[in-house]
Amino acid sequence: MKNIFDAVELKNLRLKNRLVRSATWEALAAQDGQIFDDTYEIYRELAKGGVGAIITGFTSVAADDFYFGGMMRLSDDKLIPQYKKLVEIIHAENCAAISQLALGAYYKNFVEVGENEMTSEDVHEVIKKFVDAAIRAEICGFDGVQIHAAHFFFLSRFISPKINRRSDEFGGSTEARAKILLDILRGIKTLTNLHVTIKINSNDFVYGGLEEEESLKICKLLVDAGIDSIEVSGNGTSVRGIKAGVNEGYFADFATRLAEEVNVPIILVGGLRSRQTMERILNRTKIELLSLSRPLVREPDLPKKFFSGSSDVSKCVSCNACYSTPAHRCFFSGRRS
Repeated sequence: MKNIFDAVELKNLRLKNRLVRSATWEALAAQDGQIFDDTYEIYRELAKGGVGAIITGFTSVAADDFYFGGMMRLSDDKLIPQYKKLVEIIHAENCAAISQLALGAYYKNFVEVGENEMTSEDVHEVIKKFVDAAIRAEICGFDGVQIHAAHFFFLSRFISPKINRRSDEFGGSTEARAKILLDILRGIKTLTNLHVTIKINSNDFVYGGLEEEESLKICKLLVDAGIDSIEVSGNGTSVRGIKAGVNEGYFADFATRLAEEVNVPIILVGGLRSRQTMERILNRTKIELLSLSRPLVREPDLPKKFFSGSSDVSKCVSCNACYSTPAHRCFFSGRRS
């Protein structure tokens, strides 16, 4: 029988339990990616709360990514000392640290360039930015990196048939649209010893977008190219009105199928609220890890509460009010995200 508190061995990664803090954007960094004491405190609280791994909030690979403000960045060597300190804070609690590597949009000469207007050289520049950021993450001491290909940010749009209308090596077929992900993955695997995971939409939930069959195909291409784990997500992930034991785990069906068809660990995120549901999923499927975002905004120490038996259900009511507060704090508890 699997338990949420089983220690887990993954490639280049050891976790003390099966619970992962899913990447949650804090919007606290300076424009150049510098981070400050309030960010360190958020991660210290999360690490002390008992999760097995923390995936950092949206961390851009580009210095000129202006998609939104407050992004952390691994786009410059001068940032390494600050992110090394962040890793040390996480590691102090026997918690693994994974940097989410992302791109909101591609900019050229301070002008946003659409995915279809980019030259092949521009695409190769993006690939290099991801690989370079992963190298910096390894220097900082991160245990792994997560390629962010979900939620309709740059990579998610690039692989979507809704958006990508290119006719070169990076467009057309599923394999061509996925090439950017495969090239990033191979570059990181060649130049680092990090655990490399990816966050990907199971479905874009837009007409003409990525659907489950094609997402499954892309995941299999990633597995063949050496991905170490996959976090299953989708567009519009923060569903309201989640109730324990009623409608938890809204990506569980796709994640269950994916776990059956590939031989790498699958991480399920989305609407998980109770220990009972989490352990039922673990024991009825081949899903290996469970990822939490909003529950840890409300209760950063929820894993410790589960472990002690003082609680079996998250207090999160899925209201999404945290997205409208400074630093994404819980509207009810006042805790940081």
